Amino acid sequence: MERFIYKKSAGITALSATMTEFKYKKHAHQEYAIGVTLRGIQRYNLDGSLQLSHKNGIMLFHPEQTHDGMAHDETGLDYVMLYIEPQLLLEVMEKKEILRFSNPIVYDRELEHRVLNLTNAILDEKDEALCSELLLALTDRLADSSLSQYGSRTDHALIRRAKDRIHDNLDHVLKLDEICMELGLSKYQLIRLFKAHTGISPYQYFLNSKIERAKQLIESSKDIYSAVAACGFVDLTHLNKHFKSVYGTTAFDYISHFH
Repeated sequence: MERFIYKKSAGITALSATMTEFKYKKHAHQEYAIGVTLRGIQRYNLDGSLQLSHKNGIMLFHPEQTHDGMAHDETGLDYVMLYIEPQLLLEVMEKKEILRFSNPIVYDRELEHRVLNLTNAILDEKDEALCSELLLALTDRLADSSLSQYGSRTDHALIRRAKDRIHDNLDHVLKLDEICMELGLSKYQLIRLFKAHTGISPYQYFLNSKIERAKQLIESSKDIYSAVAACGFVDLTHLNKHFKSVYGTTAFDYISHFH
């Protein structure tokens, strides 16, 4: 059984997921992602290493941290996830430095309790004021020095420039030759450098960024077809194919849970 339900409140997106055979393709989110494994074992590759989140495991992802995801065995998997914009998280924590998690998976009953409280409040469509209070409670726990630390994270200068060029042209076909000419690299030098710093190829990053942009447009406009055109997808089927590989559901099903 595959089930993915998304809802949003107070600027936070909550996901409740059940999956058996579904596998996420390698991707990354612009948000911080914080989740709890409720049943089964979540198996994923993160920054080149295999991770296993068992029941009660809390999964912590930084923005743009490349990963995939699947159930570890045929018994399947239940989990929840919160997606929080970086600016919102730092605002709530009253911090300017980038928040970095000390470990990708932790087992902390109090943190688990606060993640589940906020997730359930969003999924149950509780008042936004309550969700904001629960977010504050969650970030207070995340501020514990044993769970996180602060510090700047900077991309390699060439990778940042390549990412900027990619984001500026999401509605067009990716033209690696033009980016390479600007950066003074060969196509294969760029691909090798990009994968070394991000874990994915420039094309995978381009495609993931298109999907992320489409999600943002769909959330703001509630118009799926305008997102298809704005992000350069051939048609809705094309968007849905790639959207489902990252979010487990079609664009239409994703937005149908939002009001």
